[in-house]
Parts: sequence; C-alpha cells; structure tokens
Amino acid sequence: MPTFAAPDGTALVHHVSGAGAPLVCLPGGPMQDSAYLGGLGSLAAHRTLIRPDLRGTGGSAVPEDPASYRCDRLVGDVEALREHLGLDRMDLLAHSAGANLAALYTTRHPERVSRLALVTPSVVAPAVAVTGEMRLERARLRRDEPWFPEAYAALEAVVAGRATDETWQAIAPFAYGRWDETARAHAAAAERQRNREAAAVHNEAGAFDPDATRAAFAALTAPVLVLAGEFDLNSPAPAMAELAALFPGAECVVQPGAAHFPWLDDPERFTAVVTAFLR
Repeated sequence: MPTFAAPDGTALVHHVSGAGAPLVCLPGGPMQDSAYLGGLGSLAAHRTLIRPDLRGTGGSAVPEDPASYRCDRLVGDVEALREHLGLDRMDLLAHSAGANLAALYTTRHPERVSRLALVTPSVVAPAVAVTGEMRLERARLRRDEPWFPEAYAALEAVVAGRATDETWQAIAPFAYGRWDETARAHAAAAERQRNREAAAVHNEAGAFDPDATRAAFAALTAPVLVLAGEFDLNSPAPAMAELAALFPGAECVVQPGAAHFPWLDDPERFTAVVTAFLR
C-alpha cells in the first residue's frame, strides 16, 4: 500500500484502484477505514480512485497526539496527500462525515479543488440544520418494509435523546435502500472499521467555523455536486438542497430508492450521475 507522511510525521496509507484520471475519495464514519467505500459502484471503471485511510484507521498509523483526530487538524493530511500525488488541483469526492473534512479543506485550499462531489454529506461544517422531524419524515417513507416498526421505534428514541447501542443497531436498516445480505454485511463491517476514540475527538469544539465555511462555499468557482439519497436520514434531501444553495450554481441530485450508501443501492445510477458530473 502506498504510504506518505503527514505534517506531524504520522505514516498514512492510501489505496489506489481503477483507471483514468485520479479522484480523491474521503471516507466518513467519522474516522472509518476507507475500505467501506469499495469501488464506489463501478466508478473505478472510469476513474482512478484514491482512498486515504485517515490517521488511526485502516492501514494508517495511530498518531502520537490523539488531539490530531480533530477534523480541522486532518486538513493538513489531505494537503500532504495532494502533494504526494503530485496534483496541482484535484477532483475530490467525500462521503458522509468526510464532507466536513472536504469543507474545511476547500475553505483553506479552494485553489486546489477542481471539482467537488459531496455524497450523502454530513453538514456539521457549514451548520445546515437537520431536525429530528426531518429524519422521521424520511423514515416514514419506508413504512411498508417488514423491519419498519422496530426500527422506527428505535429512531424515535434516538431523536428524543434516548440513544443506546441497541437503538443505533436497530435503525441500521434505514441506512440502506434494501436491507438485504449485502447491506447487513456492510453494516456489520462498519463496527469493526471505525476508530471510536478518534470519532469521539473528530467533532470537538473548535473544529468548525461555519461562517468561514459558508463564505468559502459562496466564493468557490469549482463545480459542485450534492448527491442525496431519497430515503437517507443522515442527509435528508431538504437539507441537501439547502447545502447546495450555499454554492454558486451547485447541482443537487436526489437518487431514487437510495439511502446513505447510494453506490450500494443502485451502482449503475450512482456511477452514471457521478461520472456525468466529473466529465
């Protein structure tokens, strides 16, 4: 696996697959092994995917300073990867919590981003509101699914602030357009792939400056795609439309039948939307 050094000397790994122009893909979690992204549908048939394992995840080393897991501290790691790859500017794709890192990178280095694709993104960095009712409304679209009653009761507990490990596990079906064997295996792997210590630090106070991020978004000249899933609770479509409106002329696409991992729910549709944008 290719290795490069972070600004503080931490040894970081990135994975390379596919063919074509490079596309740097930032994983979410937060702080999850990039393996869960896989080939992003069949995107690797069109682009060379560069998947960094963020510090303390996957093949990357654990840093000496745990405070360096904070999202704003990771911006230097992304810039070190760009320099390692020898790219003057890069196409950047970010999923879920990885979108917050992409937002901070774009705020600090807008001239280094040629295209920005945000896939079912978290909106902590720009402070776009996602309400509990917004999540419940999306969830009710799945009322005819056999697992719905138990999962919805667990979601109500989460929204009410009564989350436990059991309720988080019970709402897992909402993250997928189909709660089949592939989805179950993907969800089970996520628990093994996430660095919980790092995730606890990632969004600590001081990591984000929403006003600065919104100003950077408004001034960004690079094309932007915001890809939402019709059923996604994490990144509900109304919030995704609000996020897209922060950019000049961003494209907002809602993938039908998809939830938080749209490349698993409909690989062909996902690949078609992203490759069309990147062209």
